[in-house]
Amino acid sequence: MSDGLPLNNPTPRERTASLLSGALGSVIVMLFLVGGMWALEIVDYLQDGALDRYGIVARDPDGLVGIFAAPFLHAGFPHLIANSLPLLILGFLAAIRGVGRFLGVSLIIIVVSGLGVWLIAPPNTVTIGASGLVFGYFGYVVGRGLFDRRILDIVLAVVVAVMYYSIIFGILPGEEGISWQGHLFGLIGGVLAAWLLRRRREY
Repeated sequence: MSDGLPLNNPTPRERTASLLSGALGSVIVMLFLVGGMWALEIVDYLQDGALDRYGIVARDPDGLVGIFAAPFLHAGFPHLIANSLPLLILGFLAAIRGVGRFLGVSLIIIVVSGLGVWLIAPPNTVTIGASGLVFGYFGYVVGRGLFDRRILDIVLAVVVAVMYYSIIFGILPGEEGISWQGHLFGLIGGVLAAWLLRRRREY
């Protein structure tokens, strides 16, 4: 019987290297993601908004395709500008534990948020925008701190909750033209992703 440390117990140096690697990957993936949204909006502008029709059309079977396109499309540059900074910050924090997990988190948020919009948004409306992802990453970062209970994740969860707590009001019906459905189900998707992808403990 060996009295040594388990092989899967990383040293502080290995943990630091892993965190730095995750941070670098997070920066790259978020710059690529947001840069892609800007490129699409430029194309959409040059085509007089032709891409907007690929959004989520509520309760229309053909509109289901929009679930995967809508988060990357915006109703003009002011809409995209409003989403870009919180998306960069919250997305970076969500991706810091690895790009692979981040892609899984993003897929869960997109599907849950998109289905929620498709099911309960007003009929004959088209919903586009990355705000579902913004709310989803918020929910994921806070949920990760609750479910994983690692010191860094708890600290990040507290910081994000304090800095962005006011966005919670966005899940309530309010201003016309704002998809509170996407916000609400994005938040639900983020918390669900944090629970589904939580760190498994060995007892």
